[in-house]
Amino acid sequence: MKHLFNVEDVERKSLHILKILSESPNPVGSRIIAGRMKDSGLDLSERTVRYHLKFMDQKGLTQLVGRRDGRMITDHGKDELLNARVHDKVSLCSSRLDMLAFKTNFDLSTGQGMTPVNISLFAKDRFNDALNAMKPAFQNQMAVSDRVAVAEGGEKLGDVIIPDGKIGLATVCSILINGILLKNGVPVDSKFGGILQVKNGVPLRFVELIHYAGSSLDPSEVFIRGKMTAVKDALDKGDGKILANFREFPVACIPLVMELIEGIRAIGLGGILAVGDIGNPICETAVGVHKAGMILIGGLNPVACAHEQGIDVDNFAMTTVMEFRDMRHVSEL
Repeated sequence: MKHLFNVEDVERKSLHILKILSESPNPVGSRIIAGRMKDSGLDLSERTVRYHLKFMDQKGLTQLVGRRDGRMITDHGKDELLNARVHDKVSLCSSRLDMLAFKTNFDLSTGQGMTPVNISLFAKDRFNDALNAMKPAFQNQMAVSDRVAVAEGGEKLGDVIIPDGKIGLATVCSILINGILLKNGVPVDSKFGGILQVKNGVPLRFVELIHYAGSSLDPSEVFIRGKMTAVKDALDKGDGKILANFREFPVACIPLVMELIEGIRAIGLGGILAVGDIGNPICETAVGVHKAGMILIGGLNPVACAHEQGIDVDNFAMTTVMEFRDMRHVSEL
C-alpha cells in the first residue's frame, strides 16, 4: 500500500531546505529555494516549498523575515541540520559539484561562458588588507584564474546577495575544469579535496583529504577554517601546504585531455597542477583501473593565504555560477 504522506520524505526535503538556507547569508524566498532544489534533483513547486517553510516555521527551524516569503534558518534549525541523520547529509558536496559542472558552459574558443565560483565574505574595513595578502597567490598561479568579481552589501555575485557590512569576492572554482572536460566529452570522477604538501616548489603528496562522496561540507572550507593550510609558506619558501583536488578520468581520454589543457592554458587559465600516466600513482595517490589521475589547484588558495595572516573570512565554496566576462583581473582592484 502506498502512503500519500511519507514522514521520511518530508523530513528529507526539510533538511535540504535547511541546507540551502544555511548556505545563504541573507533571507531566501521560495522561488530561489525551489530552483536550487531542482538543481539537486528535487522538483518541488514554489507552493510546495512554501508549505514546507510554514511547517518549519511552526517547529522553530526557520523564521520569516520581511513582508515577503524570505526565510532565515534559526539556531534551532542549525542544530537540527547538524544532528540530522548521516545518510541524509553525505554526498551533498558531491552532488553540488556535479550540478555546477553541468551548469558550466565555458567556451575555450571565446574565453566566455558561465563559470562556477566560490564566494568569500570579508569585513568591509579589512578587504584592502585581504586583497594585498591574496595578490601574491594570484600572481604566482596559486589559483584557477586571476579573474575575480567584487560586490558590496546588497549587491549580488551570481545568485548570492552580499550582506550589509561585508564585501564579497568571487574566485573561479576548480570545477571549471570539470565543466570544460565534461562539455568536450571527457567523463570526470571527482574523488576528494585535500591538503597537498609542496616541497622545493614541487607537489609532493596529499597529507589530508576529504572524499566528496562522503561529505556534506566542501573540503576547502573545512581546511581553511581549521587553519591547516600554509599557502604563504609555499609562495615564500617553496615549502608549504596548499589546497588541491584529485580527479580521475578514463585513460582513453588522455590525448583529448592534454589537448584541452593546452587550450585552457592558452587563454590564461590555470588550475591543473599535474596529470598522471596510465594507471600510475600521482603525488603518491593511487588511481583506479584504466584511469588516469589529475591534480587541480584549489580555487580558494588566495583566500586561505589571507586567512593565514589573521584576516577573518566566511567562505561559501562551490556556491554559484556567473558569467566569466563579468569578472576582472585582480590587478585592476
